[in-house]
Amino acid sequence: MRIVADKRFYGAGVEDFEEARKFKDVMREVFEISVASNAGDFIPLLRWIDFHGLEKKLQKLQAKFDSFSEVLIEERRSIRQGSLGESGAKTYIDALLSLQESEPEHYTDNIIKGNILISDGLFCGLSTIPPSNLAQWPPLIHIATRRNRHFISDDRWAMSLLLNHPEALKRASAEIDEHIGHERLVEEADLPKLPYIQCIVHETLRLFPAAPLLVPHESSEDCTIGGFHVSRGTMVLVNAWAIHRDPQLWDEPLSFKPERFEKMENMGYRFIPFGTGRRQCPGSGLANRVVTSTLVSLIQCFEWERVGEEMVELLEGKGLSMPKNKPLEAMCKARQRMSDVLKEL
Repeated sequence: MRIVADKRFYGAGVEDFEEARKFKDVMREVFEISVASNAGDFIPLLRWIDFHGLEKKLQKLQAKFDSFSEVLIEERRSIRQGSLGESGAKTYIDALLSLQESEPEHYTDNIIKGNILISDGLFCGLSTIPPSNLAQWPPLIHIATRRNRHFISDDRWAMSLLLNHPEALKRASAEIDEHIGHERLVEEADLPKLPYIQCIVHETLRLFPAAPLLVPHESSEDCTIGGFHVSRGTMVLVNAWAIHRDPQLWDEPLSFKPERFEKMENMGYRFIPFGTGRRQCPGSGLANRVVTSTLVSLIQCFEWERVGEEMVELLEGKGLSMPKNKPLEAMCKARQRMSDVLKEL
């Protein structure tokens, strides 16, 4: 939300608690409806009678979000016009309003509202990305630095895979030490210097994409895909999970091998965790940076081990963003070399 409208609705620094509450309520309803099964997609008769009232719920939710986003747009529009003073941050809404001035027919307020919900990552990002700033992990830092042991729960997959492959974790740690050192925390500008870490992120997204079935699309015309006739208006789902594990496309597809991405220049349609083409996830760049920064921070500052000799379970649970069946449980302790940096957080 700070990127979208220069507002903070979570954590410390929330200025308008009522507005924050409305935002949380709307997003909670968005997720609840998004994962709801609609029998009308399979039985057209039920769609006509609005079985389970899903259509009414969607209309009510649309009105709520429309009202909420309208306030955000008008606030940024007023700031741009100078009536509310100068603002030091240029937001996502500001960028869209600039485009609206040059191309008003393409960037109407309704288009901007849709982009606020989908393109900026609110819909996908809220349920999939952990905090990237290590200062947002105070309980972890406190316990790890004082007691040298802590159990951490999170639904991310990268740490689970690294704990099961300590040689990859060791290599990642060495890369971080070489290019960043121990005097400061990782910054966004450091990420291009860490190619192996990026390979780990790619391999994690290959095995466990955040959206195993990509966002549904609809065929605009009759077409043929893989020898199958697809009529106009058909809902089309792309199974990224199956493509990423296809033995015809990948060598040892079920194995965790980050190095496979070191020599892979053009991944094409076989690696599509964020979709591809004109309608791929516009938040992919942000997601990649946040996930990579988080992973680097955890490896840079802490030593990690499995709780016991058993391998970390890699079974998938139920959910829109494919969480782990069991939250990750691991042991960590602060790295001695990073103690001075951690004390300052």
